[in-house]
Amino acid sequence: MKTIKDQLGREITLKTQPKRIISLVPSQTELLCDLNLENELVGITKFCVHPYHLKSTKTIVGGTKKVDFDKIKSLKPDFILCNKEENTYDFLPELEKIAPTYFSDISTIQDSIDFILNLGSILNRRTESQNLIEKINFKINDFKEFIKTKPIRKVAYFIWAKPWMVAGNETYINQMLQLNKFDNIYQNMSRYPKVAIDKIRYEGDPEIIILSSEPFPFKDEHAVEISTYTNRSITVFADGEMFSWYGSRLLLAFDYFKELHKKLDSHF
Repeated sequence: MKTIKDQLGREITLKTQPKRIISLVPSQTELLCDLNLENELVGITKFCVHPYHLKSTKTIVGGTKKVDFDKIKSLKPDFILCNKEENTYDFLPELEKIAPTYFSDISTIQDSIDFILNLGSILNRRTESQNLIEKINFKINDFKEFIKTKPIRKVAYFIWAKPWMVAGNETYINQMLQLNKFDNIYQNMSRYPKVAIDKIRYEGDPEIIILSSEPFPFKDEHAVEISTYTNRSITVFADGEMFSWYGSRLLLAFDYFKELHKKLDSHF
């Protein structure tokens, strides 16, 4: 038996080494697999799309905002993995009746690195977690060299339409934007605020409009509608996983960002 703390500072008691894990967060599901824990993973959400084959080999217990508690209980988990942003905190009382429940809280890359180390320690994957972090640090340092000569450009990162919502400060997305030398015109707002697109020119007039592939399926008409209120901005349909999935997705993110900048260079 051991007592650990999650990233909310909550104390959690584990009676045994976890062997039956449920993940209610897609990016954390991917991370578990990359830490060689796929066999221990028994339940996932319908949004856990990486690795792709999991949807046919693991039990789907719901989404990230609504889950089937009876189905979770039937899987007899001994560890449940959640995230403060992805999951509703209202889950906690019911989940704790079933199994020890760990909440991550990630708004920076350092939070992500700490989380990977914590999981490695808790789930007996210290070597795997350390190796993963070394690879991520190499990717980050390499990208920092790449981005040095790039100019700072003003951007707005949209995550939802009607109501129009953007990524603001105190988010993991905002830090990824900063690493890309993207000056977020809404970084003076907290979290994921609703904005009026007819005021976008006066609130920063971004050079680049980023429409994320998740959680909202943006289409060309959304890009056209926003662009009517800007001063000749460029619209980018971006892979939201690269900007918002922490953990092992970072191994792919920085190569993606390099290609994104090469495409942007051709427009400026």
